[in-house]
Amino acid sequence: MNHAPNGTAKLVQMRQHLLASEDRSEGYHALDADFTHLFGSWFNRGFLTLRPIDWSTPAYILEKIIKYEAVHEIAGWEELRRRLAPADRRCLAFFHPRLADEPLVFVEVALTRSVPRAIGDVLVEGREQINADEATTAVFYSISNCQDGLRGISFGNFLIKQVVEDLRRDLPGLKNFVTLSPVPGFARWLAKARASATDRFLAEAARATLMLLDDPNWPDNENTATEVERVLLPLAARYFLTERTPEGRPVDPVAQTALLATARPRRCSRHTV
Repeated sequence: MNHAPNGTAKLVQMRQHLLASEDRSEGYHALDADFTHLFGSWFNRGFLTLRPIDWSTPAYILEKIIKYEAVHEIAGWEELRRRLAPADRRCLAFFHPRLADEPLVFVEVALTRSVPRAIGDVLVEGREQINADEATTAVFYSISNCQDGLRGISFGNFLIKQVVEDLRRDLPGLKNFVTLSPVPGFARWLAKARASATDRFLAEAARATLMLLDDPNWPDNENTATEVERVLLPLAARYFLTERTPEGRPVDPVAQTALLATARPRRCSRHTV
């Protein structure tokens, strides 16, 4: 079927429609299992091609990078240029020969002299640019899956490992490889823990401090922010390291990708949690 004209694209689109449907009958699960098995074979690592995305990449592909960016929105062409054009920035994507002009997943990388504390240090307009060979750290700050119809097919793990290998070869001065990730589920998890009177990890003193979060201006007061951070960061570490789904996977989707790629938590910041 994948050899028919546009056959692969049509099947991926078909699964996208299936996942969006409200049908959760036995037939739905059987069909989705068939799709997952089929795509797991068709889109295995041996068929994927790693391609750099830069400012000279055709515009119709760059438009898709803007569209599919899922972590830090790209507001327009000028912002995209700032992420792709400088010598200390990289963007790489996996493609499949049967979906030649459709990126499957892409990762954005900042080459820096040190590990940044927050994403603002990476994306701020007018930042200092460096030559790639001056960098000691590669910061993976955004990874986006592009095809809803391929949900559940693992690409991110392979992509990160391949990019690390290539960067090590091309830039031997790199010593650190880190992800700089938001924690999309932490606020919801924390709200649930605060609402529970039986959560043994939240002492009364911690609960009192966390009440400061109810003031939307808490980050603007340095003393308040420091006190909140003292309580918040150990909870974030617990969330990453111990909270699991019934299947035993990390509850946080970012953690699922990063930890499966053999990353380990190094630093939490209130700017990301």
